[in-house]
Amino acid sequence: MTRYPVMILTAAATLLAGAASAADMTSNPPKQTSVCLDVSGQLLPVVCHVPGSRLDRREDICQCPQGTRVDVAVCARGQHPPPDGIALDKVRRVAAKDGSLIGDTFEGRPICVDPRTP
Repeated sequence: MTRYPVMILTAAATLLAGAASAADMTSNPPKQTSVCLDVSGQLLPVVCHVPGSRLDRREDICQCPQGTRVDVAVCARGQHPPPDGIALDKVRRVAAKDGSLIGDTFEGRPICVDPRTP
């Protein structure tokens, strides 16, 4: 009988963790987005389905016709993405092996992308 309360608490914790991560995905404006990377780490075009509103900047789904889709942070107000170049491509290639560039840095600056403008 003592196993049931533990299972219920574990299930509740899992649901709350899932809700917390889902809340981040629906934030407006978004705090993260997706980019497409070539095997060299170079950026490729990404195709994102977005609402038609100028006020709603959320992205429903992003796909990569070429390359690998990788999650990346959207630059905060006052932040700018690091300058693009071969050195950044190499860092992105290594850092993106886990499927995310969130939390990764280049020359002391966070790897991020400019917010989407409608």
